[in-house]
Amino acid sequence: HEWGNGMAKKRFEDTLGELEKIVQRLEDPDVPLEEAVALFEDGIKLSRFCSQKLDEVEKRVDVLLKDELGNLLTRPFDEAQEQ
Repeated sequence: HEWGNGMAKKRFEDTLGELEKIVQRLEDPDVPLEEAVALFEDGIKLSRFCSQKLDEVEKRVDVLLKDELGNLLTRPFDEAQEQ
């Protein structure tokens, strides 16, 4: 896996796909304990990366929704798409 600097270049969708594969593998009852622990560690790292990316996107959306006076305009996502 790409950790460190390489992780920052990964796409959210790619990382989410890797996380899904880890979950599927962990659901296999025949996975040896050592492999399960390593998979779990990788899954935690990928999960944190996804969470960080979602936080970054949320902050960017908040900035885009500020009006000219700097007030945050909050409305449901569906409503914002219609305008």
